[in-house]
Amino acid sequence: MVLMDAFQVKADQISGPSWLDQDCFEIAGKIPAGATRDQIPALLRALLAERLKLVTHNADRARPVYALVVDKDGPKMKEADASSDAQGGGKVIFHAAGGTRGFKGVMAMETLARFLSMRGYGPVEDFTGLKGKYEVDLSWAPDPAFEPMGEFARAAEAEHPADLPSAPTADLCTAIRSLGLRLERRKEPLHIVVIDHIERFPTEN
Repeated sequence: MVLMDAFQVKADQISGPSWLDQDCFEIAGKIPAGATRDQIPALLRALLAERLKLVTHNADRARPVYALVVDKDGPKMKEADASSDAQGGGKVIFHAAGGTRGFKGVMAMETLARFLSMRGYGPVEDFTGLKGKYEVDLSWAPDPAFEPMGEFARAAEAEHPADLPSAPTADLCTAIRSLGLRLERRKEPLHIVVIDHIERFPTEN
């Protein structure tokens, strides 16, 4: 988490030793007086360099992704009213009954792409160009061999076992098109932070 915050990247954009996903450290540090929020990543990088002797370099690598794009007839979602209660209420996520998956709520397209990435299909990136937030009502029938249920879905199912609505049994690509969107398989460059050196045992606080 600290590495992601320090370099402003996602977990899959960090290339380093395997123990990074296993070891946990408690590092104490104090933000200098007058430091702004925008300065925090640089301060974290300096802290990691001091405590863990971190040395990195940047690289770009091509990777397969699903690009979330607008379909030929345009979006079929309703843009949320900024003053509405739905906009202020945030997003709602549910795992529907009957072996289906779904999202329902107000969200930005970047958020929708991130949720889809968590469903086991691989990285999904937002290329819609749509700004603002939209009312999204999406449900689909997963392929159990291809998309195992994640912890996120299990938690939702346990929390609301009876309240979750039944959903149409369309596959994900078909369901996405009902929103006026489409998933395209592409290769896109990905910015990677490559760790050249990092100490497994940090200096003490």
